[in-house]
Amino acid sequence: MKPITKAIRTRIAQTGEMEHSSPLFLTSSFTYDSAEDMRAAFADETEANIYSRFSNPNVQEFTDRVCALEGAEAGFATASGMAAIFGTFLSFLKTGDHLLSCSSIFGSTHSLITKYLSRWGISYTYADVNQPDTWASLIQPNTKMLFIETPTNPGLDLIDLEWVSNLARQAGILLVVDNCFATPIAQRPIDYGADLVIHSATKWMDGQGRVLGGVVVGKEQLIHDIYLFCRTTGPALSPFNAWVLSKSLETLQVRMDRHASSALTLAGTLEGHPRLSWMKYPFLPSHPQYAIATKQMTNGGGIFCFELKGGLDSGRRFLDALELLSLTANLGDSRTIASHPASTTHAKLSEAERLAVGITPGLIRISVGLEDPADLLADIRQALDRC
Repeated sequence: MKPITKAIRTRIAQTGEMEHSSPLFLTSSFTYDSAEDMRAAFADETEANIYSRFSNPNVQEFTDRVCALEGAEAGFATASGMAAIFGTFLSFLKTGDHLLSCSSIFGSTHSLITKYLSRWGISYTYADVNQPDTWASLIQPNTKMLFIETPTNPGLDLIDLEWVSNLARQAGILLVVDNCFATPIAQRPIDYGADLVIHSATKWMDGQGRVLGGVVVGKEQLIHDIYLFCRTTGPALSPFNAWVLSKSLETLQVRMDRHASSALTLAGTLEGHPRLSWMKYPFLPSHPQYAIATKQMTNGGGIFCFELKGGLDSGRRFLDALELLSLTANLGDSRTIASHPASTTHAKLSEAERLAVGITPGLIRISVGLEDPADLLADIRQALDRC
């Protein structure tokens, strides 16, 4: 079966009611027929559910569906994407270890790395996405993990997954890929050698801005280590959120096809607009890493970004002039969203840090929704005329 078919048809066992759609298991704990069954469950001798902080049927169904889409052996779902990233870091990094990360990453991930990992004596180095020939020299004897986003947030830089997987394998370190922007519909990092793949399921996987969720999938033994850490520290995914996310995955491919098609149309049409310094979208031939995009992605995803002439002030005027697009701290919604990273998601970075990862004062990120592209184009054009 194709991955999307397998994901849609993957489900928890039917109950005696013979329901077609999986029921919602809103329960904190589970019961046993005997003391021996309960003992065996707590001894991990069976896969029986114990407590919804550990496992839950709805959470497992969602996780299994993501595994089917990503081609992963196993997975673990969390309350948010950041919980998945934190759980992954702390499951494999300890005092004295070193993390190598691409420099272009989500603002909260940057804060976690730069402000909190040091509390556990974990050091880090950032690698420039646009200088891959320097990465090998940044790996230290105590480097244990290489963490990347591709495409990156928000600048849409790309990293060659085959190349970076070979680099990590030769160094004997874990390769962890944040695949949130692409989704497994457009890109499957495990096919290229990634050990673990992380998603903020809040974004495209939900697709309608309703619930929070995160998930990490990959090699079974690695996921078991993450499970042991997270069942103790408690970043559990709500069964209700898991139920919503699981149903959302059934439409992920048709939605992402539409998001990507509209994004390509809008980016291609707006490229060269006199109010823009540049336009960036992975499947535009003008993208600096277009060859990488077309090699490892089946479409360019639902995000494009551009630089407004006039910088910070123009960025704010553009957002204020929008009439249809939403201004909100999210992406991957059925409704199109515009954001100004320099003053929002990456505002906690210094100006030098922002510029180092390509977040210029006039950078605008557009998360393309499911509306008619002609309506979106009209709103963006009128806002550009007024900024």
